[in-house]
Amino acid sequence: MKMFRVPKMKLTLISLMDIARFIKKKSYEKIELVLRRHVITFLAHVFLFALLMLAPVIFYFILKNLFPGIFEMEIIYIFLVLGTSIFYMTAYLLFFVHFLDYYLDLWIVTNDRIIDIEQFGLFSRTISELDLFRIQDVTSNVHGFFPTMLNYGNIHVKTASSNIDIVFRNVRDPNTIREQLIKLSDEDRKFHYKQDKDENQ
Repeated sequence: MKMFRVPKMKLTLISLMDIARFIKKKSYEKIELVLRRHVITFLAHVFLFALLMLAPVIFYFILKNLFPGIFEMEIIYIFLVLGTSIFYMTAYLLFFVHFLDYYLDLWIVTNDRIIDIEQFGLFSRTISELDLFRIQDVTSNVHGFFPTMLNYGNIHVKTASSNIDIVFRNVRDPNTIREQLIKLSDEDRKFHYKQDKDENQ
């Protein structure tokens, strides 16, 4: 039976190396989907970063117009340069932390399981795993103007026997991905049923 596929992130050499660090594939296992949050969810951080980059420049011209001779005072000039440097370093660090959080949050779907990788800041990461055949319910939610227009939203994956529930947050085309998860789950359930049946014979 032919399986349909949804658009997925291009598996570049770097992404393949990243995935190899997080999971050890089984002999029969094949990666079906690699998903990240929609890029629009990161643009707010880009916009804020751009504003922070402009803030010292705007502040400079305001000070120059209000106090024309302020930059001729050596001690004030030194403090302004030092303060601006600290400000820019802090802004770059915050942007880098948010970028890592976006880039390293990853959902990998194989024909056997779902791996949920969540990055928290610079030094904290959580990896959860869920067998496809244990999936009981898959729900997709798209709420709001931008999610509706750009077709991204959340997917909730629930199980009956496991305490682990996985949420795909702000991923592209959630309804199509939901359908594929259900299809993969059904096929994996049939595979394990056949495997158990063969072992019992």
